[in-house]
Amino acid sequence: MHRNNDTKPHVVIIMADQLRADMISPIFSPNIYSLSQESFRFNRAYCTSPLCVPARGSFFTGLYPNETGCIINPWEKRDAEHGFVREGTTNLYQLLENEWDSWHTGKQHLLTKDRFDLSKDSLTHWLPLEGRYDQHLKKQGIRKPGGTPFQGLVPEMTGGTTTRVAGYSIPTTGCYEGGFDAFFDGFILNDALRALRERDRNKPLFLSSMFLAPHPPLEIPEPWYSMYTEADITLPENVGVWSTNQSPLQLYNLTGTVGTRYSREEWHRIWAVYAGLVRILDDSVGQIIKELKAQGIYDDTVLIFTSDHGEMLGSHRLWQKMCMYEESVKTSLSIKFPIGFKSSMNETDALVSAIDIVPTLCDVLEIPIPKGVAGLSLIPLIQGECLERERLFIQFDGNGGRGNFQRCVIEGNYKLIVDMFKDELFLELYETPTDPQELINLAFEELYRERINVMLNHLRNHMLATGDLLVLPDDPYTAFIQSYS
Repeated sequence: MHRNNDTKPHVVIIMADQLRADMISPIFSPNIYSLSQESFRFNRAYCTSPLCVPARGSFFTGLYPNETGCIINPWEKRDAEHGFVREGTTNLYQLLENEWDSWHTGKQHLLTKDRFDLSKDSLTHWLPLEGRYDQHLKKQGIRKPGGTPFQGLVPEMTGGTTTRVAGYSIPTTGCYEGGFDAFFDGFILNDALRALRERDRNKPLFLSSMFLAPHPPLEIPEPWYSMYTEADITLPENVGVWSTNQSPLQLYNLTGTVGTRYSREEWHRIWAVYAGLVRILDDSVGQIIKELKAQGIYDDTVLIFTSDHGEMLGSHRLWQKMCMYEESVKTSLSIKFPIGFKSSMNETDALVSAIDIVPTLCDVLEIPIPKGVAGLSLIPLIQGECLERERLFIQFDGNGGRGNFQRCVIEGNYKLIVDMFKDELFLELYETPTDPQELINLAFEELYRERINVMLNHLRNHMLATGDLLVLPDDPYTAFIQSYS
């Protein structure tokens, strides 16, 4: 699938953290928008989990979270074993680092049981944000963005049984006086440019650049802090609104615990600062593209832009991700191919998952797809063929500990959400093309009973096949209707 002269293309992956897909526009992200117009665009791309570590575990292995064993962020000691990809699971770095000059810059949340990234046997050049960034600021005597004013107390369950108090980001906004080079993404960008300039030019390049923006804290430097005002923002209808028949179990989750504290008017100002943070990401992407072009390798590069998951930002009166609404689980995904690559179209509305990236790259680079990968190569789809997929699945098992469980199955135009907390179960069904902001929960309508039961059966089979630690109760639809009608 690579170029006619049989040289291997360069590969660059740029991943945002917590980017809403609807922020890709000429106003808020002109560089990323321009890149998307040169790329093949996947309009219905989804993460496998609306949480950093399990989402990236899937992205880099082509497996669902249940299959990798990484289903939460391993912050709570009691549940930490569930926050690591199982030892022996092949990942993208390992697939490429022998033939490609492999570099990682930025957030390193592909956490594996054997911590392959710390091994002396890894051929990848590791320039992670973690540890190095704090040392960088300490040497300069500059404080880190965020801190106590940008965090709040929330309940967090561990083990599916015990609630503890935890501190997480809240949407406080502020201007960071340290400047761009001292900001998270300034540091990551400088590492990415270093990788491009110090690469082994006798090999094709693999650069995995994992930015933090637009993940909170929302304390950002000028000129981005003041770049946008409320006048630049048109809020979606569902921001600051608790919709009819929305799952009340979200109030037990960080999403609702924090998100319901803010009015629509307050979210408007928060959106303006978030937009500035998106622009920081966009300007960084622009610098990487500029360097690729300056080195004359842009046209020879497979360039993937995406995000690990989305951000609620007040939609449904929720904050952060950790839920199954479109704003949280739908991701921006585009692939720019080397010059000469032919496709019959430039975008698709087919269902696409983060697990498809590994097999797609293997297909493009003509290397064997790892055995057992759950994802599908997207190359047939790009060339105008139908993707052999009827449905995809998403799961959430809690943030730093196991709790607030959610499962989701998307089939065609319908999305079924199963929200579970302790002994309660709540169902939501949305027809997303006609109700993109998911304001009308169809689960209470008798007309959809059969569809819901079929989708629940598919979900149950997927959970069993992938070794899910949860088991759906018998006849969950009837139990739901009896409890909530």
